[in-house]
Formats: sequence, C-alpha cells, structure tokens
Amino acid sequence: ALDTKTKELIALGISVATRCDDCIGFHAKAALEKGATREEIFETLGTAIYLGAGPAVMYAAHAIEAFDELAKPAAA
Repeated sequence: ALDTKTKELIALGISVATRCDDCIGFHAKAALEKGATREEIFETLGTAIYLGAGPAVMYAAHAIEAFDELAKPAAA
C-alpha cells in the first residue's frame, strides 16, 4: 500500500538508526531517484535520530552528505 519513495525513505531511516553506511548510500540514491526532496530526507532523518539517539545524529550527517552529493548531477 506504500509507494516506492515512501519505502525508500523508511529504509533510509532504518539505515541511519542501524548505522549502516552502505545502506545509507543505497537508500539515499534510491529515494532521490524516486523523487524524494531534501525536506522529506530531513524529516525522515529526524525520525531516525529520535529513535536512534546520539549515534544516529552522526549517521544522519552521512545521509545528508550522500543525498546532496547524489542530487548535484540531477540539479545540473
């Protein structure tokens, strides 16, 4: 019942909460390809931080970096 973009955002949040760098890159890319906005990424990461506490903050930064890096070619 969930669209693919929503599933990728959920997977990104789980990737941050479980501290999986490879997963973060994969799901950040997939979320971007499915049309996720930076605002949606931030909201997803906020939830992951809420659940994953301090360590999730550090991995959320990795996710933002990955999303922004992947979004550069799309914006150009």
